Amino acid sequence: MEPISHFFYSDRLKLQFWDYGRDGKPALVLVHGGLDHARNWDWVAQSLCEHYHVYALDLRGHGNSAWAPGAMYSVAEHVLDLSALLDIIAEFPIRLVGHSLGGGIVLHYAGVYPDRVRRAVSIEGIGFPVGHRVHGPASQRLRAWIENVRDLEKRTLRTYPNLNAAMTRMKEANPHLSDEVARHLTLHGTNWDPDGSLVWKFDNYARAFPPFGHNLQDATELYGQITSPALLFWGMESFAPVPQDDPRVNAIRDCRLVKVPKAGHWVHHDQLELFLKETKAFLE
Repeated sequence: MEPISHFFYSDRLKLQFWDYGRDGKPALVLVHGGLDHARNWDWVAQSLCEHYHVYALDLRGHGNSAWAPGAMYSVAEHVLDLSALLDIIAEFPIRLVGHSLGGGIVLHYAGVYPDRVRRAVSIEGIGFPVGHRVHGPASQRLRAWIENVRDLEKRTLRTYPNLNAAMTRMKEANPHLSDEVARHLTLHGTNWDPDGSLVWKFDNYARAFPPFGHNLQDATELYGQITSPALLFWGMESFAPVPQDDPRVNAIRDCRLVKVPKAGHWVHHDQLELFLKETKAFLE
């Protein structure tokens, strides 16, 4: 069965979440990554529904949620939106699962509200690598962000003449995807223009890295507040380096890192069975 679409308001924005059902079971919330959408969780949600009442959030500027003109699409703003949704679900302590940006959002929420989280799962989501430019000097960060936004103002949305063309781009981003999965993700991740072409749903301005909010010292302090057990996944074929001796990971008191062979950045797509096996055991 298809999940049910609901909307809620946060920070004056109309945001969507999907309800996969199973009333009476413990709540579990899934949070997708940047330039993605909630329906990328469908295979995970359908399996986890056996034991949980599963919800999946479309982040602001993504999926069917409203774009946020003037917003930075910062982690803080996304944590605010997640907080509003969890207050609606109103079942604490709760289980949270996030991927990439969504994983960072989950860990930030768990650090801000440690008593409200029972288990936290993050797939390649702790924040940008230590050597990334977002951790550089403030003057350079701010200049890079200004110039990035100015470039985005001149950028036109890229369109694709048909579904197959958009699927090809999807598979370029993740070569591990099967045609079936790529088609599903593309159908739920695009809108049709009047001329019959397709365009991605996400707001292009979500591409701009905010100049503030990625401070290593702040994140380390915040992750140090997490009291729930945390499970981290990392694909061994990912473009993101494995966080060896990362101060943010080391700050989490009860944390286990699972390195997944034959998987890229989207571990839950590339090695679904392994991900579900480890996640189910951890959540229970």
